[in-house]
Amino acid sequence: MKIALMDSGIGLIAAAAAVRRLRPDAELVLSCDPDGMPWGPRSPQGIVERALAVADAAAQHRPDALIVACNTATVHALPALRARLEPGIPVIGTVPAIKPAAAGSGPVAIWATPATTGSPYQRGLIREFADGVEVTEVPCPGLADAVEHADEDAIDRTIAAAAALTPREVRAVVLGCTHYELVAERIRAAVQQPGTPPLVLHGSAGAVAAQALRRIGSGPDVEAGTQGALTVLLSGRPSALLLPAALAYAEGRLLQAVSHAG
Repeated sequence: MKIALMDSGIGLIAAAAAVRRLRPDAELVLSCDPDGMPWGPRSPQGIVERALAVADAAAQHRPDALIVACNTATVHALPALRARLEPGIPVIGTVPAIKPAAAGSGPVAIWATPATTGSPYQRGLIREFADGVEVTEVPCPGLADAVEHADEDAIDRTIAAAAALTPREVRAVVLGCTHYELVAERIRAAVQQPGTPPLVLHGSAGAVAAQALRRIGSGPDVEAGTQGALTVLLSGRPSALLLPAALAYAEGRLLQAVSHAG
């Protein structure tokens, strides 16, 4: 079993680690785009072009499925990616976990990039899955970039700024960017109010990992034997290592501990 994941940067390591935990035996292909990042400020067509190039690099390794581990690429490039690769390679997009968050009790906050916050895409998901629920959209300028570069001071500042915009009564936070899952516990600590029930964080990594397995007709096997190999592609170039900042996070260290293929 071989599963590829793509993103502009290290946001994909949360989903890759989720796949690794569900299926330790799966081979992983991680395709990033350090030459073209960040994708967010690009035009929609520019995002599509970069996403297709990164996906094509991954597809050369003949994966059984491709996870688009990036909210921005999912919004703008998913139809083009599916037109290019399916039905040969199933393509799984990343959608903010608004539906499960809205199913719980209490108000919900959605932390997302400024480009996604207030977008027709996100507003459509809120209308579809959170009608009647109190939802606050919280823009998080600079947070994804701070996480991408493992800039500890910038991470603290941007999380604090977003927490200040989050209503105190919020009981669930949707992590609307894959990068945010890498600092989930820091987000929890910043938003959790003393004397209130534990804050619930809703990421997408586990869901997309499980969906990828379903799309290829498989399922979890956490007791699988030999760990699958890891292939890293940086703007199409094979690399022996993940982007250095990835090793600042537990998910990156988990993946880097596996021997590489090719």
